[in-house]
Amino acid sequence: MKIIIKSAKIIDSQSPFHNQTVDLLIADGLIEKIGVSLPNDDAEIVRFDDLHVSQGWFDSSVSLGEPGYEDRETIENGLNVAAKSGFTAIGLQPNSFPVIDNQSQVNFVKNKANGAAVEIFPIGALTKGSEGKDMAELFDMKKAGAIAFGDYNKSLDNANLLKIALQYVQDFDGLVIAYSQDPNIKGNGVANEGIVSTRLGLKGIPNLAEELQISRNLFLLEYTGGKLHIPTVSTAKSVELIREAKAKGLNVTCSVSVHHLVLTDEKLDGFDTRFKVTPPLRTEVDRQALLNGIADHTIDLITSDHNPIDIEFKKMEFDTAKNGTIGLESAFGALLTVLPVETIIAKLTGRAIFGLENQTIEEGAKANLTLFTTEGKSTFTKEDILSKSKNSAFLGTELKGSVYGILNQNQLVTK
Repeated sequence: MKIIIKSAKIIDSQSPFHNQTVDLLIADGLIEKIGVSLPNDDAEIVRFDDLHVSQGWFDSSVSLGEPGYEDRETIENGLNVAAKSGFTAIGLQPNSFPVIDNQSQVNFVKNKANGAAVEIFPIGALTKGSEGKDMAELFDMKKAGAIAFGDYNKSLDNANLLKIALQYVQDFDGLVIAYSQDPNIKGNGVANEGIVSTRLGLKGIPNLAEELQISRNLFLLEYTGGKLHIPTVSTAKSVELIREAKAKGLNVTCSVSVHHLVLTDEKLDGFDTRFKVTPPLRTEVDRQALLNGIADHTIDLITSDHNPIDIEFKKMEFDTAKNGTIGLESAFGALLTVLPVETIIAKLTGRAIFGLENQTIEEGAKANLTLFTTEGKSTFTKEDILSKSKNSAFLGTELKGSVYGILNQNQLVTK
């Protein structure tokens, strides 16, 4: 395949062409030449209005369903959704059935993604069946291609098991993911504990449930060494704790979800279960602290935390509905309403945290690119949802900009 991307503004702080508007000649999956007004050279021409190009985006937390929950989402359609949402790679969570907790399950999902434009990087379960009792086959999964180990949206009660895992993975440079929410403090809570939950009569989840667990996990990391990733932080104190840990020199990274950067618990007024997520949507004070954590690089990554849920598990009373929202399709447009584009790109391309190589936009590099525009506004509707499940917290929300598509694995995928 030979194509020329015309008049594209490069957004890549590592590239010598950063903030320049140029043409890119792509041949056989490599960037052959970058310049102004390149000759067509018998290549397919790709041209879009206000075209911006960055390194391909990476989403560190995506749930799909297959195997076992194909009615929620299949790997094939999920990767198509990711491509048309601007992502060239995803970290696949292990919450399928069976759970991805061994080498054969890692191989299964990787084989299902063969030939796709979007690369799939499995996250192996930290414990067998994600049950929090016995450590899973971490080394075998690492050899098969797992990029990290964690039990999706489940805190590990057994502090000693987390300690042993942090020590064990150092032998092969493994990364432990520690979702942090104390289940005993959370109890039967379904929403952020505060004014909104009190007004609505919903059982609250205090910020302390997250912060206490993060504090414990950081103490363990300080004791063991190794690498720890804390996903989807949601409170101001959590950001402060991680900021202090980084200042101490601990090897800790963290992410925040798009919906926690954009939405607050005020959205719960209508008891709409699309806004029931874990951790819960917090207050405006917390949201601003998360944005500040992005600005000062305390928070390393932004994730859609895409989690398809069957409609029958969302069309229920708020107390009994499942947690989760899809987020791939709306991620970029929602982020552009609260953050500058260069910051968004930086937080969507931090794949090195997971031991993956970044592909700088320069001549001779692999073409791993996301194509998008920062102009225009639109209201996100059901027609914009490409996922099989439709449980989006952003329905009816005004978004900015849009994604044109991706170029990766020598394939061009556009909307």
